[in-house]
Amino acid sequence: MARKLRISLLYNEPTTGTVGDRQFITQNGRLQSSGPAPRPSQKAEKHVPFPAVDLSEIGVMEEMEDIKRALSTLGYRVSVMNVDSDVYRLIEHLREEGPDLIFNLVECIENESAQEMNVAGLYDLLKIPYTGAGAFALGLALNKPRVKELLSYHGIKTPPFHVFDAPTRISLPSHLQFPLIVKPSKEDASVGISDLSIVTTEAELRKRVRFVLEEFQQPALVESYIDGRELNVAILGYRKPIILPISEIDFSGLHDGMHRIVSYDAKWMTGTVAYEGTKGVCPAKLPAHMEAKLRDMAIRAFHIVGCRDYARVDFRLAPNGDVYLLEVNPNPDISDDAGFARSARAYGLTFPQIVGRIVESALERHALELE
Repeated sequence: MARKLRISLLYNEPTTGTVGDRQFITQNGRLQSSGPAPRPSQKAEKHVPFPAVDLSEIGVMEEMEDIKRALSTLGYRVSVMNVDSDVYRLIEHLREEGPDLIFNLVECIENESAQEMNVAGLYDLLKIPYTGAGAFALGLALNKPRVKELLSYHGIKTPPFHVFDAPTRISLPSHLQFPLIVKPSKEDASVGISDLSIVTTEAELRKRVRFVLEEFQQPALVESYIDGRELNVAILGYRKPIILPISEIDFSGLHDGMHRIVSYDAKWMTGTVAYEGTKGVCPAKLPAHMEAKLRDMAIRAFHIVGCRDYARVDFRLAPNGDVYLLEVNPNPDISDDAGFARSARAYGLTFPQIVGRIVESALERHALELE
């Protein structure tokens, strides 16, 4: 009888247990390590000296549970570990378990997204195969300005942009026009993006850039705001990746005056107007030529950034027909209710089949590397 393959399902979950902390999350989209929650009268995004944490890391629990069930259904022997930012414990776990494969859901260490690539590098050093993008691609994808430069070099259009790395001399660059969107340059999962991220005046621009610089301790990326359709292209596989049916974000449920963006609230804060008012629709209704263009741009970006096994590429389609690539997302959320799974279901895959394809892709890739 063949031995069951051993898969270690690894994730990193910051936890918060107090009512005050949860109130702070609701108002700010961030975790605090200690201290009282702000009073309801306080402004929602007032700077506080607490470490930045991506609330999506808490949502990874649901993704982990979905994947664990799927792996068990597929017949794999599964061990689960919350790394909890303890790298030495992680190494010890891998030594003891000796997994055939790591299903990698670790997106940060000690609240720092930049450490995601280093965890993947650790797997490489230990010579244990793992799902998803490698260390270089994970690090590159978090550097949004660099990705935009790289894509532009290869002829893929992205919104015009400028990077501010200091709170002084903040003014509108000559190649940009309002409205603009201001976001952290090295975060993912819509961290730091809210309705206030759209700015239409110099005063709003300066205020938002300073907020990003102070709150996230990183440069602020300022882009032309493309007010159009938001489209997502999910890709599954490695040697011969499958481009799944294109999904669209329906913003029709947003209130008047709200910007048509996938903000932090829209992604993670259940019960908010932004969350309830932005729904995924798949497949998106597109002319054949536009669908072909999006598919071509997505697969090119997938390879340029160095994605593996699974990824999602986000676009904006302007009213004049211009297509702008917004972001390349290696290792996107694949939980059963996420956009990636929605596209896969439209292709005809069940959730266990999605997980199985990712595992098979990673194992096949590892076998090729050994040749």
